[in-house]
Amino acid sequence: MQLTNKQKQFLKGEAHALKPVVQLGGNGLTEGVLAEIELAIEHHELIKVKVPEEDRDLRAAILTTIATHTGAGLVQTIGKIGVFYRPAKEPKIRLPRG
Repeated sequence: MQLTNKQKQFLKGEAHALKPVVQLGGNGLTEGVLAEIELAIEHHELIKVKVPEEDRDLRAAILTTIATHTGAGLVQTIGKIGVFYRPAKEPKIRLPRG
């Protein structure tokens, strides 16, 4: 999913007060975790996922895999937290144009 800079800025503001909905455990990114992320993003549209991995490259790869698997846009990464957005069938969040 492609988001414009204006849309990303808007979503960053919306996500500021959110807490991580899903946190990866010791087993990393499993099918069960991906299913949980899928449910959360379908329900909330905008979610935070915490990836407690120390290796930056591996953490970035995990966040990219989540975005690819769910079809969501990676809005931003703050430390070990990724912010994802995907509109629901009946969107609750109205994105600005452009």
